[in-house]
Amino acid sequence: MGEFPPDSEEQSRLDWWPLTLAQLDFWEEYLAHPGVAVSTVAHSTRFQGDLDQAALVCAIRQVAAETDVMSLRFRQTPDGPMQAVDPGQRPVLQQVDLRDHPDPEAEATRRMQADIQSPLDLTRDLLAALWLLRLPDAWIWYCRGHHIFLDGYAMALIERRVAALYAEMTGGPATHAPFAPFTDYLREEDAYRTGPLHEKARAFWAERLAAAPPLRVLDKGSEDYPASPLTAEIDLSDLVQPLRACATALQLGEADLLTLLSAIWLWHHPGTQDQPACRDQVIWLPYMSRFGSVSVSIPAMVVNIFPFTLRYDPARDLAQNLRDLSGDLRRHRRHGRYRIEQMGQDQGLSKRQRYLFSPLINVMPFETASYPKLRCERDVLAAGPADGFNMTFAHSARDAVLMLYLEADPTLTPPDLFHRHVGGLTAYLQDCLTKECASPLPWGKAGRCTGR
Repeated sequence: MGEFPPDSEEQSRLDWWPLTLAQLDFWEEYLAHPGVAVSTVAHSTRFQGDLDQAALVCAIRQVAAETDVMSLRFRQTPDGPMQAVDPGQRPVLQQVDLRDHPDPEAEATRRMQADIQSPLDLTRDLLAALWLLRLPDAWIWYCRGHHIFLDGYAMALIERRVAALYAEMTGGPATHAPFAPFTDYLREEDAYRTGPLHEKARAFWAERLAAAPPLRVLDKGSEDYPASPLTAEIDLSDLVQPLRACATALQLGEADLLTLLSAIWLWHHPGTQDQPACRDQVIWLPYMSRFGSVSVSIPAMVVNIFPFTLRYDPARDLAQNLRDLSGDLRRHRRHGRYRIEQMGQDQGLSKRQRYLFSPLINVMPFETASYPKLRCERDVLAAGPADGFNMTFAHSARDAVLMLYLEADPTLTPPDLFHRHVGGLTAYLQDCLTKECASPLPWGKAGRCTGR
């Protein structure tokens, strides 16, 4: 769909840019896994209540026009892959009424899953999709793209913008300015990569990686993503208030407290069977890379990931360890914009290699967009594949919701080990957050390592 012939007039009129380092990784993944739906990103938002269909349709269409990356076109050139914003690639909102279908709910799910499982050709296909599905007692807005141009924060930006425009169109306050152009971010990223902050970050990461345990390396294309990873969904909403109280007592952010408690758990109980317990361990942490950047208001693939070496001292109590680790985490984040792909190049990885991002801890503090007079429920239907062992927290302080999602590759984490994490991690977080924050860790005396 939408393919240009070589050197066509349509191609020459577009403003072509090289891919960012983050995008190049997904481009190479696309080439390494032809015909496979690997990094599709898709969310659905269910609405119940007195929905103004015309206002929602107008809001979605306006956001599609504002979101440059939804109109991206990619091509391969002798100088490498290039990208351009092409209005001809903009997704058209598809409205489908399923009320007369024998099973509207099942049909909506079937259509969304079929779309997610369909491979995207990055050089030929329309890369974004927008649907509005009508059910007997609800509406579903489906938004799909690809990780080469969207991350989780970008999806949240899109969803919040649609909600704000809908509120304005139904009598609410005026919205803020539209999204800035995608090329503003590309120019800023180029300036960062040639500036002094980039060189300062390079020195920081060189020093940290020299002192870290060896990082596991993969050959790109060798990823054997499991068809059926081990998964668990755990409702920890009863810990929202204890989390807030403990974070306040320790003067830590709630997301940081969750991250560090989970990392300490993995120090004692590694996520995979080949990792020794009670040793310095590298934990992979996502970094939004948007604060102080124009990308704070530009949907794009911006998120980074960095290795954080957890050095835990069992002779000290939990609170002391948390404060020390929090300070170290802040030092890492000061240089968090430095791309992991660049770190790999600096460490001698070839273009066909990358790090294994496991174990990974991700705390997503994104609040679900709210709509006036409507009940809304957002579902993350696809977020791309993950390596090894992953912990994801979805935290909404506004809605008093805390969910934990565990995912593991069964070839690295046997089912019995995974199920021990499901039960043990839950009990551990309960103990840490509901008992005095400065008390020793709940698995025994300070200094004692129980291992797995």
